Amino acid sequence: MNARVAGLHWPEYLIEAAAIGTFMVSAAGFAALLYYPASFVATGIHSELLRRGLMGLAMGLTAMAIIYSPAGQRSGAHMNPAVTLTFFRLGKIDRSDAVAYIVAQFIGAAFGLAVIASALAGIVSDPSVNYVTTVPGPAGPAVAFAAELTISFVLMACVLAVSNDRRVSAYTGVCAGVLVWLYITVEAPLSGMSMNPARTLGSALLAADFRSLWIYFAAPPLGMLTAAELFVRRHGVHRVLCAKLHHPHTGPCHFVCAMQPPQASDIETP
Repeated sequence: MNARVAGLHWPEYLIEAAAIGTFMVSAAGFAALLYYPASFVATGIHSELLRRGLMGLAMGLTAMAIIYSPAGQRSGAHMNPAVTLTFFRLGKIDRSDAVAYIVAQFIGAAFGLAVIASALAGIVSDPSVNYVTTVPGPAGPAVAFAAELTISFVLMACVLAVSNDRRVSAYTGVCAGVLVWLYITVEAPLSGMSMNPARTLGSALLAADFRSLWIYFAAPPLGMLTAAELFVRRHGVHRVLCAKLHHPHTGPCHFVCAMQPPQASDIETP
């Protein structure tokens, strides 16, 4: 197992902020394209299911692009406090790194959305887009909570199952992106499809809409931590290789990592 590099990892923290910020820019941009009444794309689509399918595809591809990018491979592309908290529970990330990641994710989400809202001058704040807020659907908060819990559980269960199997670990980002696509297409009417406290708070801050915010702070971590607990009970914590969604073949890793062979500096000399 590689020894984790001691100290703070500022480049990775900045990458996490930029990654979730980029995700928010993409979310607001595609929502404007697909939902803003003056958009020629929005006026040409009459099926709400098709509209959500296209939105889901855009966001799934965005997630995959970030995960497989060199920057995403360096930071691990968590982009989500619930993901970081889960890997902390699994012993794969140091406490100081976990706190810094979570702070960076909250700041990055709000900043990225603020940037695209300013650039699009009133479009993102229009009720048709409304800062891409995630709020409970017509079925109510209880259903939204159950939905967020379920989709978060399934996502983390998938990530752990795939990323910790060396034969298929390279496809973890693909699996995550496909789930994002399916969730937005099918589940979004129930909760808005968040799975991410930072993503939801960023939208809520700009929209000044804090309805049922507790759902998006409680359900995603609970769902992901439950998936991690079941994985550990079945396979053992030693089966968790690293906290990165896509691990590069070369280069150092700042997590508690078993994906790479020991470096020369890690081998004790007699």
